[in-house]
Amino acid sequence: MKVALTVNGEAREATIWPGESLLVMLRDRLGLPGSKNACEQGECGSCAVLLDGELVCSCLVLAAQAEGRAVVTVEGLAANGELHPVQRAFVEAGAVQCGFCTPGLVVAAADLLDSNATPTDDEIREALAGNLCRCTGYAKIIDAVKAAGTAAAGSP
Repeated sequence: MKVALTVNGEAREATIWPGESLLVMLRDRLGLPGSKNACEQGECGSCAVLLDGELVCSCLVLAAQAEGRAVVTVEGLAANGELHPVQRAFVEAGAVQCGFCTPGLVVAAADLLDSNATPTDDEIREALAGNLCRCTGYAKIIDAVKAAGTAAAGSP
């Protein structure tokens, strides 16, 4: 079965099997390895993407459900060769440890900052609650989200 969709602003098509997840299609069919395959149950957030602007765990979405829709992955957040402010802030704040959870955290943080450029620590924690990191105590991640929000709020 073929699926046609827009991925990171580009029209794409993939041949999938009917029960295949969006995550498998992105990684294995379209060559976008940023979203990680960890729990396959929507519990860890490592596979988070934006589907028509809504944050979803791509392991829980059938690839066929993405027909005609728009997907943004962590790879698609960067623009014109420049890192997205959240990506840059994660690097600068030292919020990247092993890197496995980072793509999902970055997508979730970007989604939060799109609607709230200056979230409180509690709002950040709530927005990132679906993302698990085994390497950090989350302090640097919260620092990075706040820094990215401040940078975005201060830009023209």
